[in-house]
Amino acid sequence: MRLPGRLAAAIEVLSDVETRHRPVSEALKAWGINNRFAGAGDRAAIGNLVYDALRRRASHAAAMGSDSPRALVLAVAMRDWGETPESLAAAFEGDSHAPQPLTPEEIAGATADLSNAPAAARADLPEWLAPSLERAFGDEWIAEGAAMAGRPSLDLRANALKASPEKVMKSLARFSPQPTTIAPFGITMPAGPRDARTPNVTTDEGYQKGWFEVQDQGSQIVAMLAGAREGEQVLDLCAGAGGKTLAFAATMGNKGQIFAYDADRSRLAPIYDRLKRNTVRNAQVRAPQDGALDDLVGKMDRVVVDAPCTGTGTWRRRPDTKWKLTPELLAQRQSEQAALLVEAARYLKPGGTLVYITCSILPEENDDQAAAFLAANPGFQSHDMATAWRQTLITDLPNGLTTPGGGICLTPHRTNTDGFYCHLLHK
Repeated sequence: MRLPGRLAAAIEVLSDVETRHRPVSEALKAWGINNRFAGAGDRAAIGNLVYDALRRRASHAAAMGSDSPRALVLAVAMRDWGETPESLAAAFEGDSHAPQPLTPEEIAGATADLSNAPAAARADLPEWLAPSLERAFGDEWIAEGAAMAGRPSLDLRANALKASPEKVMKSLARFSPQPTTIAPFGITMPAGPRDARTPNVTTDEGYQKGWFEVQDQGSQIVAMLAGAREGEQVLDLCAGAGGKTLAFAATMGNKGQIFAYDADRSRLAPIYDRLKRNTVRNAQVRAPQDGALDDLVGKMDRVVVDAPCTGTGTWRRRPDTKWKLTPELLAQRQSEQAALLVEAARYLKPGGTLVYITCSILPEENDDQAAAFLAANPGFQSHDMATAWRQTLITDLPNGLTTPGGGICLTPHRTNTDGFYCHLLHK
């Protein structure tokens, strides 16, 4: 397929997403099934167009004067991918698969100046979230939002139980991997431009042997900040597919005990194969059932709450969720988080640490939750995050990462990671 056909296909997929209200991944998969002539490169390019359109939906709509699928895809081509109205006109000429020719308004949109556009449009986020971002980041909130609209890198964590980062990078040399800037076992492959394809590292021999896992550098950092040590008893209360459980096992050198639990049985399903592939021997999976954790009450050195949240920190990877988020959903997540913190505290022994983590950048889910818990539980206190950073990451805490409430917030703008929050609460 040539560019005009790819643009038309992206418009079709984006229209499907909007009319059927289904996830982008499902719409792209359905398009691929119905258009089997399209090669892997075509599907990757179409996916990039659709995701880029959603990442910068607000700014592109402001430039084009419309948020229609056509306007957004054409804006990606002209404002992100380096095409011009002239190059598109030449490409569309005589191509039966091309979209309709550009209108005068669309041509003007290619070079529209957004310096006077609404702040939320320049930050590429829903207007109702602007006060939360401004509260979290002050004068930097527009830059923080804009960074959330970029493409993410592909990050890996070398499994210290089996391989060094150097060994993994040698295995993946064809993808030009680089060490991450903060996480000591991290490896990164920056996102490419335009129609660049994301490396399929899970087919690599090293992955099959458990040398590495796909894990954003931010997730690696907060997993290390959790501070799990050899010989400790650790409860991963919202383990999901086990990404942080695996990281804890490596940090603990397979010594001690990790109890991996999740209230959603289906989310736990992948953890069994991952534990086996990574040769993890100190993790015990607890499936959700009555009394599943009763024997752990008051016995844990560390309880990790990787809480369900709005996922605002993952907007680069799941941009469609940015535009589906509502105040009602935020309130629901806040209620769930508060209940989980109360539940988690039951399992700690005196002197233990409650580790609160979200992949959100919103203070309502981060500092506010920690503050409310501390106010209701005077037997707990915040642990100094600069000390935790120095002890676990063996470097000084970079400037600008601490929050007013005593936590740590990572973002694409500040740390070139997904957005994450971490707060250590000591009993």
